[in-house]
Amino acid sequence: MNNEIQQALDEIRPMLQADGGDVELVEVTEDGVVRVRLQGACQGCPMSQMTIKNGIERLLKEKVSTVKEVESV
Repeated sequence: MNNEIQQALDEIRPMLQADGGDVELVEVTEDGVVRVRLQGACQGCPMSQMTIKNGIERLLKEKVSTVKEVESV
C-alpha cells in the first residue's frame, strides 16, 4: 500500500513544488490513516489544511481504496 500512496503523492508533488512546497509520507496506519508532512512554502501556509483535505486526501482516496483519511503531522 505504501508504494501506491507514494505513486499518488508523486502525481500531486509537481503542483506543490510549483508553489515552493512539497509533501513527505510519514506513516500509514493499519486502519487506513495516512500521515503526511507538508514542507517548504506549504508548511505553515494558511491554505495547508485545504490542500491536505481537498487535494491530497481526495487524490489518495481516489487512487488507493484502503485510504480512509489523511492527516498532517
